[in-house]
Amino acid sequence: MIKIAICDDETQTRAYLTALIRAQSRPCEIAGYARAEDYLADSREIDLLFLDIELNADGQDGMALAKRIRESTGGPQPVIIFVTGHERYVFDAFDVGAFQYLLKPVDEEKFAEVFARAVAQVCAAQLEAKGEKPALTLQFASATKTIPLENIFYIESSNHKVILHLTDGEFVSYTKIGDLETELQGQFFRVHKGYLVNLSYVDGYTKTEVSLTNGEKLLISKYKYRDFVKAHLHFLKKGVGL
Repeated sequence: MIKIAICDDETQTRAYLTALIRAQSRPCEIAGYARAEDYLADSREIDLLFLDIELNADGQDGMALAKRIRESTGGPQPVIIFVTGHERYVFDAFDVGAFQYLLKPVDEEKFAEVFARAVAQVCAAQLEAKGEKPALTLQFASATKTIPLENIFYIESSNHKVILHLTDGEFVSYTKIGDLETELQGQFFRVHKGYLVNLSYVDGYTKTEVSLTNGEKLLISKYKYRDFVKAHLHFLKKGVGL
């Protein structure tokens, strides 16, 4: 169960974001707040916070609230996704460790993509807090296999199946790489239509290829390069490494 908060002074925006969250079919609790002070007054722990940068109500704006949250030393901190009508706030958002930002009016497809990645990060943090390692469960024939993410260098798509290149060999599954891309967002990045790379094992990269710590080199699509660089830097900043 993921605990989600929406802090936005616009009633319609809170209702719309709530509807988008419910549409993702993810078990969760959702709380809404019109002011930063209302959020701070609630003692419940929040895993994921959708935060309006420009809170028009009297009191703190969203950026001030985010800074206050990041300065807090008590308990786990939420993953923050800023919701804003202005792109000029983007760089300020990352200064306070925001996971991502969404522009108003929020696009449903973009929301689903960002939400999936944020939830993956929340789940990984919850597992880590319990002393458990993130893992991927796949089915092959009539059997299932659970593989710790730390054992996967990269995943390759080949002839309607995927090949997991592991620290101790390979594993084949008739799973779509696109589905795994969604499930593993935050920890893995799809550098090419045929490759999903574990960011923990990226040793270096150029505009045409990624070098892994096991010595292998994989092609980077020119259309993926910029997003890959952003994802890798974000990954390093968050210290998600296995």
